Amino acid sequence: MKSQPFVRRYLDTLADLLPELDADAIARAAGWLDDARKQHRTIYTCGNGGSASIASQMVVDIVKGASTNRQPRFKMIALADSISTITAYANDVDYASVFVEPLKNFATAGDVLLAISGSGDSANVLRAVEYANEVGCKTIGLTTSAGGRLKEIAQLPLTVPTDHMGRLEDSFFVMTHILCYAFIEGAL
Repeated sequence: MKSQPFVRRYLDTLADLLPELDADAIARAAGWLDDARKQHRTIYTCGNGGSASIASQMVVDIVKGASTNRQPRFKMIALADSISTITAYANDVDYASVFVEPLKNFATAGDVLLAISGSGDSANVLRAVEYANEVGCKTIGLTTSAGGRLKEIAQLPLTVPTDHMGRLEDSFFVMTHILCYAFIEGAL
């Protein structure tokens, strides 16, 4: 089969990349999520495109899977899930405002924002992180270690040493699944 060498290379490259993820930083992020849950704080996620889907999936996994037998339950919102709010801000203000403006309605000190950006330079994600930092939220940034501002402004950067978007998103899914399953499987 002609595509088999490509498939093997992709899988091998991904397998080599996963051990490079910072297990200590991921565990620290899990602790922040657990602290937010115990303190009845809200956890927000945001991202664009595939990162928005990963952020949304994480909320589903935690709200449904990790909250079921746990008290207090998680309070978690994916900012990319309200397409009406996103398009209203994008149309009437600008696209860079689509995450920060809803945060201004809800976020308070002690909440957590988990922001995802493959480039690390998505203006709407950066503005949300900047605002969250200003109001006393904890900020976690999933991004590339190859560049971008997100790794600089997030209080806890979870970086992936590649700029290949597919492998970045694969790794983002792995990290968010670790964060979810730490609760589902009882590690926290």
